[in-house]
Amino acid sequence: MQNYLIKNIAVVNEGSTTVQDVYIREGRIEKMAPQISISGNYVEIDGTGKHLLPGVIDDQVHFREPGLTEKATIYTEARAAVAGGTTSFMEMPNTKPAALTQELLEDKYAIGKQHSLANYSFFMGASNDNVEEILKTNAKKDIVCGVKVFMGSSTGNMLVDNYLTLEKIFSSTELLVATHCEDEKIVRHNAELFKQEKGDQLTAADHPLIRSVEACFESSWTAIQFAKKHDARLHILHISTAKELQLFTNMMPLADKRITAEVCVHHLHFTADDYAQYGNLIKCNPAIKSADNKAALWEGLLDDRLDIIATDHAPHTWAEKQQPYQQAPSGVPLVQHSLLLMLQYVKEGRISIEKVAEKMSHAPAICFRIKERGFIREGYFADLVIADLQGNTGVNKENIYYKCGWSPFEGHTFPAAITHTFVSGHLAYENGQFNENVKGHRLTFNI
Repeated sequence: MQNYLIKNIAVVNEGSTTVQDVYIREGRIEKMAPQISISGNYVEIDGTGKHLLPGVIDDQVHFREPGLTEKATIYTEARAAVAGGTTSFMEMPNTKPAALTQELLEDKYAIGKQHSLANYSFFMGASNDNVEEILKTNAKKDIVCGVKVFMGSSTGNMLVDNYLTLEKIFSSTELLVATHCEDEKIVRHNAELFKQEKGDQLTAADHPLIRSVEACFESSWTAIQFAKKHDARLHILHISTAKELQLFTNMMPLADKRITAEVCVHHLHFTADDYAQYGNLIKCNPAIKSADNKAALWEGLLDDRLDIIATDHAPHTWAEKQQPYQQAPSGVPLVQHSLLLMLQYVKEGRISIEKVAEKMSHAPAICFRIKERGFIREGYFADLVIADLQGNTGVNKENIYYKCGWSPFEGHTFPAAITHTFVSGHLAYENGQFNENVKGHRLTFNI
């Protein structure tokens, strides 16, 4: 395996930025020091003026394989992820068929091993009638990231709304339980009211009113009650409302929390006002809501009530998104541009680069207890990203790597560039070129 010496680079890690040399040997970070001189066979990279960050760990993506490969594949989306500085992902079970048995779950791991340029893990899926299969995952808690429970319906028909099932999951599962929280009764009631009022004239602007603040809050509150009752490890995905923030705390270190929360980049960037421009392209579940919610999410992120930044990357074809609102599926492709977007906010002074590394790399590693990743430490796997904050990246059809071929950021120029991405020490991406002869690793977890 090729070794690398990165010279004179600003290392962003664990709350500070210092100029150092970093030596990568046999896939791991061998040494970090102000000056490193070594002999032997290695490739030297001049990092002068650039930043070295730990690779992004995205704990929520939908790569659509198996069964929905007209939208995306594990190969295409992992490749896009690596181009954007995401070195590890955790993928959701709502594929076709859904990952509701141990056999189907391992089928996805086999695809990842063969085709994923990034490191990978896959959630075990929950339904109203597969609790026994879920509990078999307890024996795999060192090699499976968690159990995903859709407490609100979304793409894939995996709604879990039976309270007896939820009771059994939260009381018996030894893995982290990750939840999509939207109250189905409230959503359906709102949808019926809007249909009566507007008929076929519903648009994407109605989406945050149908999938409302109350729907999100009630479901998140319910999940937390189950988790507290059984002392389960709960992680609530894609928080989108100000009201939900009262459910979370910043009064203890992340490693001590039993209940954690995530915010996604699209909820930090867009508001309901943007439906006028983007329409169904930013239709997602939970919905992008009003500007006051976005402002509260930023506050909750910066004061640590929200623990992780992720994407909920969820591609659909362009043709699917051009359908009328009620037929157009929910989901936005984001994994290639999430780090670039947050670096834009660094340049704008909204967040520090150290906080970006914390929320996109350190925190997912702590939250999911990922072994030897998420930090720039000697002995850890070299999952690393070189970013040029003096460069720029324009988004266009030629450099969008998602299989769906579109992005809500098309036509936008980010004021930063990802120049190199190392995955487990392998230089997988360099200045627009991929090196695909080595695949990512299956993530492992401390139990």
